[in-house]
Amino acid sequence: MPKIGMEPVRRKALIDATISTIGERGTLNVTVAEIAGRAGVSSALAHHYFGPKEELLQATMRQLLADLGRDAVSALRSAATPRERVSAVISVNFNAGQFREETVHAWLAFYVEAQNSPTLRRLLRVYARRLHSNLMSGLAPLVPRPEAERAAEAIAAMIDGLYIRRALRDGLPNPASATALVEDYVDAKLRQQANTP
Repeated sequence: MPKIGMEPVRRKALIDATISTIGERGTLNVTVAEIAGRAGVSSALAHHYFGPKEELLQATMRQLLADLGRDAVSALRSAATPRERVSAVISVNFNAGQFREETVHAWLAFYVEAQNSPTLRRLLRVYARRLHSNLMSGLAPLVPRPEAERAAEAIAAMIDGLYIRRALRDGLPNPASATALVEDYVDAKLRQQANTP
């Protein structure tokens, strides 16, 4: 007999196991059996909850997006000024939960797989649009719209680039150093705009 109320717990365990398995391997080329074993459930139960592996991968990507979105909403609530909004968005992307090695590897594996998966590509577009919108909410009041658009694109590219460096262990940026690099860019951009006649 199935235990009542265990489905949400097991689904979360399977998603967490997917992130850690992908993070450890650095690829989506993992099996449901590996993921299920790490989650402490049978492959049959994993298939029961998610169907084919692609469904589990999509659910995992959605969970990563939901976690990032939840963190962003929380951080933006406490931002009192437009500049603080920009800093909140930057810091969320490099917080301890988001910038964990296994999470970074999972994000990058999803980026690679999105080249072949329309569903994952669509989910990454959702992420990109949210990031852009959140950055614009802080930048648009500070600089003219075209400059805000360019700055938002540059900040997003820096965030993605620092994730790549983290995954490749190229200098292993930590959350504080990654945040500082992006904040330095924002400060320089705002100073440049302030000095523009």
